[in-house]
Amino acid sequence: MPIYILLSRLSQQGVQTIQSNPDRLQAVNRDVEELGAKVLHQWATLGEFDFVNVVEAPDTATIAKVSVALGARGSTRIQTLPALSIDEFVSTIE
Repeated sequence: MPIYILLSRLSQQGVQTIQSNPDRLQAVNRDVEELGAKVLHQWATLGEFDFVNVVEAPDTATIAKVSVALGARGSTRIQTLPALSIDEFVSTIE
């Protein structure tokens, strides 16, 4: 199944939500699953992005739906990147 990297930046509203309700992070992962994708890995990061998520989705339309639905909440801005394993990448350039 295709893999996507979601790079997220919290808005001020998002920071306040996480601070008052840290369990919201797990709830968002369940929301992603209800939209047809699955969070495989998730990291909180320091720097330009607040979170890096590795998400599996059946197709680009599904991950677009996830990105728009999460972004529409106003608590985060998401940059979505399609990802290939190194083996997949190598096979495409051979």
